[in-house]
Amino acid sequence: MTSTILQTKHLFKHFDGVKAVDHLSVSFEKGKITSIIGPNGSGKSTLINLLTGLVPLDAGEVIIAHSLHFTRVKSHEVAGFGLTRTFQDVRLFEQLSVLDNILVVLTERGVFASLFETHGTLHLAQAEEVLKKMGLWEKRHSLAINLSYGQRKLLEIARVLAMTRSARTGRAADIIFFDEPFAGLFPEMRKVVVSVMKELRAEGRTQILVEHNMELIRELSDEVVVLDAGELLAQGVPNEVLAKREVIEAYLGE
Repeated sequence: MTSTILQTKHLFKHFDGVKAVDHLSVSFEKGKITSIIGPNGSGKSTLINLLTGLVPLDAGEVIIAHSLHFTRVKSHEVAGFGLTRTFQDVRLFEQLSVLDNILVVLTERGVFASLFETHGTLHLAQAEEVLKKMGLWEKRHSLAINLSYGQRKLLEIARVLAMTRSARTGRAADIIFFDEPFAGLFPEMRKVVVSVMKELRAEGRTQILVEHNMELIRELSDEVVVLDAGELLAQGVPNEVLAKREVIEAYLGE
């Protein structure tokens, strides 16, 4: 039995007269991996940015777990709603070590206060767990700015993983947005991310994935949402949705 954990009602956003998201109503099921696909400019990243407060809504409503309704989302508040995300352009604390990038997420204090905190055994053990899982433990004392592109993406995902272990914002992350997490990764790194996403699903976390690699979408997705010109074109299980003629025409250009 499934239950809706996140939904939008008539979500609308335009930029200079262009409708990026056009009165979109869509729902996401708890504990599932839902992939959002569509041609370039279809509104995929805009939708994630709206749901995580990076850009303001023009109209519409967001509902979390049937009870929390809002028409305005602020980026500094979303963690308190149990949401976290990655970015296409990786965003880290560049001048902090790999380990400190994780400890900042785990600590109960703010960024600067956390640097002077004596971290307890639990925080250090949690940081070690996620860094080993992402293959970054040996890099723990390196500055984030000195990592390779792929390692930086893995560190950002490690921070997301740490958010699912931490209640520093009042609740651990239940809903995770992955915005093209596999882009630019070597095959072995992709395997690590796939493993983490499957583990998060097994824990009951809800994941919303923007991705272009159809092989990964078929492997990971429980559901697929297809957007076209900011509107919902199709939604359902991958094999059925990806076989639809309108999806093939819009997404694959056939």
